[in-house]
Amino acid sequence: MTVRVAATGSRSSERWRWLLYVAMAFAGALLTFVGARAQQKASDDATFRKLIDGYCAAWSTGDADAPAKFYAKDNGLVFYDLAPFAYHSWKEYHDGVQKEFFANMASGSLTAGKDLKVSRHGTVAWTVVSMHFSEKTKDGKSTETEVRYTGIWEKRGPTWLLVHEHLSAPLGG
Repeated sequence: MTVRVAATGSRSSERWRWLLYVAMAFAGALLTFVGARAQQKASDDATFRKLIDGYCAAWSTGDADAPAKFYAKDNGLVFYDLAPFAYHSWKEYHDGVQKEFFANMASGSLTAGKDLKVSRHGTVAWTVVSMHFSEKTKDGKSTETEVRYTGIWEKRGPTWLLVHEHLSAPLGG
């Protein structure tokens, strides 16, 4: 009887040891996954901070050709801007902004706030950030506007391109 109890105790101990190994492997895999996701999120935040800052710098030049590198050129893409209401291709956007803003602008600047939020699923990401637009017109008038910005980006090859964006200003501002 003693032998039998020892064998049963040995089997039970082996089973617990096996369960402990499985639990440790599972915990290790989970920590690896969580760490990789956190690293990807940090990388995405840095990537899109650089893109948004470059985007703002390009629009601040007063030349509608400067931000072209940030946009997909497909026909039918929709971009909502402050004025007029919407553009339905990059060419339409380029020409409209040149006419509506840059033709009468002596200087201007667009700056992104520190509140950038990035969400990404595979090759699609969306960014949300507050911005500030300052403009001095050729006739000496100044405008300061707070802007809400949402951009939908698609990764094409190594490059992230805007396929849709929406800028708006709060009522009265």
